[in-house]
Amino acid sequence: MDDKLQSIFNECKLELKDIGIDIDNKLVGTITINIAKRDCKRYGCCKQELPDESSKYIEKIGRKRYIRYAIFKKHNIEISKWVMELNEDIIKNTVIHEIIHCLPNCNNHGDEFKKYANYINSKLGYNISRVGDKKQDLENSNIEVEKEKYNYKIECSQCGYYFYRKRLNSNFTKKYRCGKCGGKFYAKKGEFFL
Repeated sequence: MDDKLQSIFNECKLELKDIGIDIDNKLVGTITINIAKRDCKRYGCCKQELPDESSKYIEKIGRKRYIRYAIFKKHNIEISKWVMELNEDIIKNTVIHEIIHCLPNCNNHGDEFKKYANYINSKLGYNISRVGDKKQDLENSNIEVEKEKYNYKIECSQCGYYFYRKRLNSNFTKKYRCGKCGGKFYAKKGEFFL
């Protein structure tokens, strides 16, 4: 499975190089890719190490100030095991999503990340977004999904977007907003099966 992931990673690097995004340079640093050791719901993650001191800046959020770095010298991409069972185009989509996080100023899902994602989507025909739709990706890959029981349905009061949770933090609806429209969430308790 690691060999399959490494060959997909190499294909993605070549595709990105063809459209002018070279990740084999000093600015990006070294990138390693492997399969996550533990099972989790996320598609993948990119862990950054060795920040470049010359890219240090201060970000002010409310009254607090945070030290941030735009460039890191070492990146470790982990892809979840269950993603490797999906169609190859979905795996490549996930790998490229994580590669974007290795680029300067892209270690979150901010404006720079969106610029690269939109550029790659238009040039290569991918569907890179901030989050993936696990249910739809499993259906597209013809993998049987067993029904799971959820205790909460979280719904946006503005656009109607909803999702389910097994557990819910008591401050969730106060702390978070809808990623699509910015509306407030409200939670319904019950038994929901998907």
